[in-house]
Amino acid sequence: MNSEAVSGHIWLIFFFFTSSAKGNLETPSFQPGILYQYRYSLEVQLDYISRLSLQGSRMRAEALVQVHLLWRNHAGEQLLQIQIQDLKVHYDSKHEKSPNVTGDPSTEAVLGKEDTAELQLPVFLHWNNGKIEGIYGDGGRSPQTLNLKQGFISLLQFQPHSGTATEEDVSGSCQVTYVVSKDSIVKTKDLHSCTRPKFGFTSVNKIFGVLWQPTSKSFYSVQGSLIQSVLLEESHVVSPTLKSSIGTKIMSRQQLELVSSSMPGPAETPGQSLQEALAGILEKHQPLSTNSQPFKRTCMQCPSLKTYLRTLGNRRVKMDVSKVSTTWQFHRFIQMLRDAKKRDVLQLLRKAPEKMVTFFIDAAVAAQSTASLAALSEFLDFSNKGQVPLLEQFLYAAAFSPRPSKELLRLVLDKLNGKELDPAIWETGIIVIGSLAGKLCRMKLCGLQEVGLGMETVLRRLRDTKENSEIIIYLLSLKNALLPETIPTLLHYAEEGSAGVSGTAVSALQRFSSQHITGEVKKAIRRIFHQKNRNYEKTSRLAAAEILLDNEPLPMDLTNILLATRELDAEMSKCLLSKIQTSLHSHHHPARKAMKEILKDPQINNYNYLSKAGSSSSFSGPLAVTDDMLSTFSLELLFTESGLLRKSVSGFMLRSHGHQLQAAQVSVEAQGLESVLGESSTDGEEEQELMAGMSAIFFDVQLRPIVFFQGYTDLMAKVLLSSGEPTSVVKGNVLLMDHEQAIPLQSGLQTVVKLQGALGLDISANIDMNLWEQESRTSIKTRGGLAIDFTTEIDAPFFQASVKSQTEAEASINFDTAVRFSGNPVLMCLQLREEQLPYREIFTISESSLNQSITVRKGRRGIIAGRELSLHRANSEMCKILLTETKEQ
Repeated sequence: MNSEAVSGHIWLIFFFFTSSAKGNLETPSFQPGILYQYRYSLEVQLDYISRLSLQGSRMRAEALVQVHLLWRNHAGEQLLQIQIQDLKVHYDSKHEKSPNVTGDPSTEAVLGKEDTAELQLPVFLHWNNGKIEGIYGDGGRSPQTLNLKQGFISLLQFQPHSGTATEEDVSGSCQVTYVVSKDSIVKTKDLHSCTRPKFGFTSVNKIFGVLWQPTSKSFYSVQGSLIQSVLLEESHVVSPTLKSSIGTKIMSRQQLELVSSSMPGPAETPGQSLQEALAGILEKHQPLSTNSQPFKRTCMQCPSLKTYLRTLGNRRVKMDVSKVSTTWQFHRFIQMLRDAKKRDVLQLLRKAPEKMVTFFIDAAVAAQSTASLAALSEFLDFSNKGQVPLLEQFLYAAAFSPRPSKELLRLVLDKLNGKELDPAIWETGIIVIGSLAGKLCRMKLCGLQEVGLGMETVLRRLRDTKENSEIIIYLLSLKNALLPETIPTLLHYAEEGSAGVSGTAVSALQRFSSQHITGEVKKAIRRIFHQKNRNYEKTSRLAAAEILLDNEPLPMDLTNILLATRELDAEMSKCLLSKIQTSLHSHHHPARKAMKEILKDPQINNYNYLSKAGSSSSFSGPLAVTDDMLSTFSLELLFTESGLLRKSVSGFMLRSHGHQLQAAQVSVEAQGLESVLGESSTDGEEEQELMAGMSAIFFDVQLRPIVFFQGYTDLMAKVLLSSGEPTSVVKGNVLLMDHEQAIPLQSGLQTVVKLQGALGLDISANIDMNLWEQESRTSIKTRGGLAIDFTTEIDAPFFQASVKSQTEAEASINFDTAVRFSGNPVLMCLQLREEQLPYREIFTISESSLNQSITVRKGRRGIIAGRELSLHRANSEMCKILLTETKEQ
């Protein structure tokens, strides 16, 4: 154990043993005519949370600080002059040193001549009974040097009595708690409470954000009115919410010890007021900020877009968005575009090879700089039919933005306003408006003019239209927005709309959290499920029952839902009972406890109620579990009475540290097939048009629905002319994680945490119907490359260090459905397969100072074996029959 650590432990023991006697101390003050000398040291350590063989970065600095009183009044106010001298820096690095390192730790060797002179300039502290009232001096050219002085001054702030207060110091305006005992003070700072100048940004969905766990404690030893020593210990643990194992820990320690209080110092400065005293000392007393000022580190080796453009014509890059190498390229282009000028971004979009334009559009939207958005505005022409694929790429890139800006929403609104648009672009644009407006509201920017205009546009057009297809698009926009004030509108269409409209509105209501499913909302939902005023399509009724089950369910509702299963048709009843069984097996489901109580009643818990025949089912279970995350897979299958698939909904949900995300939900719906087979619809339901289609949600964003066929003529055309090629659902690069946060350490050093995570996604769907063989096959293939970069940086005037974790993985998931209509009952097999998943992690530590630079990397890689998930017993039995027959043929 080194001497610094021993010293720290001795001080801690001293403070704990002296905490038995509590009371107030003398008012803190310095005496005139005395030059006080303190030995000051600061130490900072940056390391990985996980125990890697790779050592972290550590730096220790020492200095002599002189303090003397210049002016005072009877109210306890004092003006102190503070001057830092003889700074020495020690690097305790286990990594191999550069051959250019010298052994000279003197101030000038560490900082250079100019920064040394600036560090040694005095600052003047207006001190009032131990509290910082103001700082004055020459601001200088280096904010880092000023921050270092502010870090020392913050140690002089304390109060001589126990209690809680709000204080302003280098960390910001923070709540602190004091416990005072005999000759000692313990000060605890709540760093979560600190407010400071705005810096950085974060993702809207906290599941893609950063966990920050800070602590700060100071121990003061006081003799009479004079500070004898101070020990401050501060730590910050920061990590991505989804993967804490790649997080970092920052430890900071400051120590102050009085070494001399006997040297004669300058006489007091005359003056009746502080301003007069300052005028006598400084020609122009410049007030300085008490808070540290955040700043961005300049990257000297980062590639520029201008440099890339010089070689663009010679590049022939094959882009496969599902490959992780492409995703890392996406990372790099985002950084380039954030620093680029509009003319360079525009040149990139205009001169890029045709197959790469969509990639650059994704990167320009993710960069979200003023220049990149301006270039997109000029490049994209929404009235140009030839640009339809690019326009759709732009709109979905906007919808997936992890932290959209008002400028991005304004660009979308401007492009959609007053133009003759392709129907697919119009539909996608309306849906995207809801996503952008909803995210901005969750960023507490609901009051923006652009948000108001966007939502007013959607709601006004919704009121004006009578076309069901248009109403559904506007409702999907509201489903993306998830604004509580739109709930009455959704309830109106849920109760009064046609089958398709009602189903869309109810599905939108399903996405609201329990706090918004009020008693009034539940009354309307009950009317839909129990068909009090009219008949509803069975998918709407099942969704209504799910709302009642999932949102603080009342025993009355649970009982009535169970009783209603006697009156429902067999398949709907089987599906609903399967949902209830799933809730009973889920430890965290809100209906579990109440449902167990109800099922103690033998009049309900019996064969007549709970053992319905049918093929429909609902299933939910864990897919992957880590220390930070629970991933679940759910599957719901609803069949018609004749055994045809009516609707299937498969979903992947992520839960982490109290946050959740609908990573994916794919709904495949078919209706009206009974008429093709000469059968009639269920009593009470509207006659449905022959149709099959798919609706998808990815990362909490509802996409525009895709129609496979609509009407008998379209069905026959698709069957006869089908090329067998899959339909692209989503293809592109998505920025999921975008976080930058400054953490000012009380020592005056600054830490910046950066998280950027992107996903290259390629999802395609294919439906193959063979009327002659009476078979159908549906395949949804998802491939993706994930790349996450998590970096923690520390900056000082004499030292820079960074700890970086990079994680990458490639995944492929296939969801196949095979149906044979020829038998009775209809046979259906569902297969969910995960291909093997290769992953790699790279850890990098970098340190640099005036005369040395060190970079060390280590990595590890592995492969997670592929698997086929067992969904439920009935499906396994049907798959066994179908697959056996297929092999025999």
